[in-house]
Amino acid sequence: MTERRQIRLGTAIHGAGATKWAWRRPAVQPDASIDFNYYRRIAQQAEAAKFDFVFIVDSPYITADSAPHFLNRLEPLTVLSALAVATTRIGLVGTATTSFTEPFTLARQFASLDKISGGRAGWNLVTTGLEGAALNYSRRAHFRHEDRYRRAAEHLSVVRGLWDSWEDDAFVYDKASGTFFDRAKLHTLDHEGEFFQVKGPLNIGRSPQGQPVIFQAGGSEAGRDLAARSADGIFASPEDFQEARAFYQDIKRRAAAFGRASDSIVVMPGLGPIIGSTDAEAERRYRDLAGQVTIEDALVQLGRPFAYHDFSRYDLDAPFPDLGNLGANAYRSHSEKIKRVAHEERLTLRETALRFATPRSSFIGAPETIADRLQRWFEDGAADGFILGLGEDEDLATFFEHVVPILQARGLFRADYSADTLRSHLGLSFAVNRHATRRVAAE
Repeated sequence: MTERRQIRLGTAIHGAGATKWAWRRPAVQPDASIDFNYYRRIAQQAEAAKFDFVFIVDSPYITADSAPHFLNRLEPLTVLSALAVATTRIGLVGTATTSFTEPFTLARQFASLDKISGGRAGWNLVTTGLEGAALNYSRRAHFRHEDRYRRAAEHLSVVRGLWDSWEDDAFVYDKASGTFFDRAKLHTLDHEGEFFQVKGPLNIGRSPQGQPVIFQAGGSEAGRDLAARSADGIFASPEDFQEARAFYQDIKRRAAAFGRASDSIVVMPGLGPIIGSTDAEAERRYRDLAGQVTIEDALVQLGRPFAYHDFSRYDLDAPFPDLGNLGANAYRSHSEKIKRVAHEERLTLRETALRFATPRSSFIGAPETIADRLQRWFEDGAADGFILGLGEDEDLATFFEHVVPILQARGLFRADYSADTLRSHLGLSFAVNRHATRRVAAE
């Protein structure tokens, strides 16, 4: 009998908040982003709730207008390595850019995390949308959007090649014969490409899951193609069910065109549910939260996907300004969506800023209501799972304590872990070593 498909769940650890104003809420710890005890507490709570993974965002550039969590925070791989010994089963996913890292270094770092955690590591591959990041890496300007994705594809190819430097049983540790490893199972990469020249091999072997899980979140055409061709999981940010389903179907179609099975890639929309004891209470909570946002903060938040463009120079109550190609070399999919929505709905700048600063979630309601909507998105072809981005610990605790049990009772989410690796949690296959595959085929 075929095992019933189940929802996959992860949660982002946002510390002091991913918006400019979140840290001012009474329940938010202002220094959470640099407090390891905070990260450990959230990770252990998520593990107790049997979540698939925790996720740490990152970006290599800030300004004085960046959100508090981005201004002062711990480096993701360092935190995740510490969390690896503070947890036992939950997956550990961190963000790293292909635009400003070298494949050998990154491959070694994530392989180390995968070893330390016993096969629970995941890499959220990004190309970095903040143009100012180039100035922190000895470049006068960021790579063009198209070049970033070509570089990302080659970077990932090199990293995966390095992760296959050693076959799984290469290290024999035979003291009697003096054989530390089987030389036939060590492989040099010898990569010569457009952006990278990497000889290899990598100086660390494989983990119980073979290779770390690859996540990707690009929403542009180039980003979707890269994700559909190469990622194991995709983070998405749809506004509603129809947009989520269209994205889901597009990714599955692209994956099939690249010769991949539909279940080899997990699509996980992000959501920030607002939960109350009743639907009415949740609605009041949303209105209260939206009412706390000033137009000044909303304008700053609006500027980020446009490379921190200063929107304060425009008339707030005039139509959203014509920005031309601004944003095309930053967070392209997000900036294009803002321009499209503002145009189609004939919004003023004020309306646009507030609309995107406090977007109305599709998940507002009592725990039963939230569970119903999660089930609908999951069963009606809009998601394989979800990644929670909640600004307050109490919201996450409410989800753990009241929504998860409903999903478990419906058979939609695990009651306990059945395996130890992140790939297994997500229903993904072990990453077979390419050289071992060729050896078996030849034999």
